[in-house]
Amino acid sequence: MSGHSKWANIKHKKAKADAARGVNFAKFSREIIIAAKIGGGDLSGNFRLRTAVEKAKAGGLPNDTIKRAIDKGAGNLGSDNFEEITYEGYGAGGVAVFIEAATDNRNRTAGDIRSYFTKFGGNLGETGCVGWIFEPCGLISIAKPEEQNKRSKEEVKQFDFDKLFEDCMEFDPLDVWEDEDEDDYKIKTTTDNFQATVEGLEKLGYKLKSSDLTRIPSNSNEITDPATAKKVVLLLEKLDEHDDVQNVYSNFEASDEIMASIDV
Repeated sequence: MSGHSKWANIKHKKAKADAARGVNFAKFSREIIIAAKIGGGDLSGNFRLRTAVEKAKAGGLPNDTIKRAIDKGAGNLGSDNFEEITYEGYGAGGVAVFIEAATDNRNRTAGDIRSYFTKFGGNLGETGCVGWIFEPCGLISIAKPEEQNKRSKEEVKQFDFDKLFEDCMEFDPLDVWEDEDEDDYKIKTTTDNFQATVEGLEKLGYKLKSSDLTRIPSNSNEITDPATAKKVVLLLEKLDEHDDVQNVYSNFEASDEIMASIDV
């Protein structure tokens, strides 16, 4: 799990607030459009759309923009012809990178992504070259009791880890653990039982910090050379900043000392 957390932490530390806000808004809108296009514009009957809208609201996307994105996806305001596509490749030092994109122009997106890999010492690969490393799964985060206690007792259910673990067994999770880095509890599910787990825990009274379909690397590639690590970070940042890129996954690892030495 450390590779997943490491890149999440890097993104948090390196975020440039104003630019990141605009990029995230574009990503939120595209995910809403695609979800509405696939499953319709009714949140109650479209779990992917509901999840996308909740994430967009948490990220500050205005309600009017959310409504327009739903209407676009449902075909009520014309249709943006976005399609989902993935890219795979290797960054500097052989770091594996998996990219999920939503684009209305494959050639433009592929050209941009290829140029980023080339610029920062990597190469865009063929489909399947690293995809096997990144396991698709659901990942749910729940605040620890001391964090939940900051909310009203009526709003959330108080619990301890043993109780959470017991309740989760009803949904057949892949793993349940305490994440000391993020100071919360994590539940890992298959993609098939992700929705049932999210809805089941909510019905039991748990307040979820986040719930996402994601990909977690099965191995990590620790980079010990600062120059190589810098190239990897620059590549991951550049990919993440691209409007067409929805998610970037990597098995990149580096020590805190190496990360502190990188000036980007």
